[in-house]
This record gives sequence, C-alpha cells and structure tokens, in this order.
Amino acid sequence: MRDAKHLERLILGNREWLRPWEATNPVGPNSFDIRGQVRGLIRQMDAQQGLAFVIEVEGEILGQLNVANILYGSVSSAVIGYWIAPEAAGKGSVPTAVALATDYLFNVVGLHRVEIDIRPENVASLRVVQKLGFRHEGLKERYIHINGAWRDHFVFALTHEEVIGGVLNRWIKNEVPALPFPKNLTEFKHTELNDGTLGS
Repeated sequence: MRDAKHLERLILGNREWLRPWEATNPVGPNSFDIRGQVRGLIRQMDAQQGLAFVIEVEGEILGQLNVANILYGSVSSAVIGYWIAPEAAGKGSVPTAVALATDYLFNVVGLHRVEIDIRPENVASLRVVQKLGFRHEGLKERYIHINGAWRDHFVFALTHEEVIGGVLNRWIKNEVPALPFPKNLTEFKHTELNDGTLGS
C-alpha cells in the first residue's frame, strides 16, 4: 500500500498516455480508486492468483507490472500486463521488468507458461515482446474491455523449456531468436465492432 499514492499521482498525471490501453468496466462507471485496486491486487496475492510489482527507474517509481490469472497444476501459467510513464518509455525498463518477472515465474514460482496479450495498435508493447522473443500465437477477438469497448488482442507466450538459461540472460547476450511476427499492423482487420472496419 505504501506505493499507492505515488502510483495514483503517476496514473492521474498521465491520463492521455495511458487511457488508450486501460481496462474499463463494461457494465458501470470507471473509477481510479488506486488504493482499491491495490487492495484487490493484495487479495490476489494472498490467494496466490496474482503478483504486483512497481517498475523503478533510477530509484523512482515510473510504472507497474502485474501478473494475473496464475494457475497451477496441469495448466501452470500466468498472464503479464504492464505500463510505464512516457518519460521512461523506450529506454529498456519495460523489457527488463518483463524479463525479470518471467524468469521469476518460471524459476521461483515454478510455472510452465507465461502469456502477454497486446492490442494490435500498441506498437511499443509489441516491441517489448519482440525484443524478448515471445512467440506470436494468434488473436483473441474482443478479449478485454479497453477504453470503453471490447478490444482484440494479439497473444504472445513463452514456455520454460524455451528459455532455460533465462529470458533476461538471453536478451542481454543478444541470443533472442528471430521469430515470425505480425506485420502490416495498420492494415490488420479487427473484429471489435464487427462492422468490417480496420482498427478500433
């Protein structure tokens, strides 16, 4: 909870930057009760269903990385989501955070698969998974309610076997394999509105 006030200032101070990518409530008003969101994250952590991290750059909190939908047993997987303040974007902080979190999930939590879901328009986030060598697995149509509408998301994933030496080590050593990656993103046909239009 000690970081909640700082996160609140960061989120409210970067509304235009973050709004296109934020989850929204499809059946009610949206609230930026950061303390309430932090309490929800703590409940997920207590139930071993999620983990919450801040992203620090030179000792200053400038973003957040959440691990959600942690499943154990035969599925053994989780989903990562993240955001960063504009002044820290494009400087390697997010790939580093994602790599560290993924290595933690594989090597400490003991999971088998980590997934990241990204809107096709979110070029900066797509660059993160490309840098780290997450495999493109397809499209989830109308998957998450974002910025007032159900939005399509590309699916990317890694399994532990693919990165035995560690995601961060592989990236630092410049050993990330070149993988097939979605192209012509501006021409990608979305199903969000189901009206044949491109984009959202």
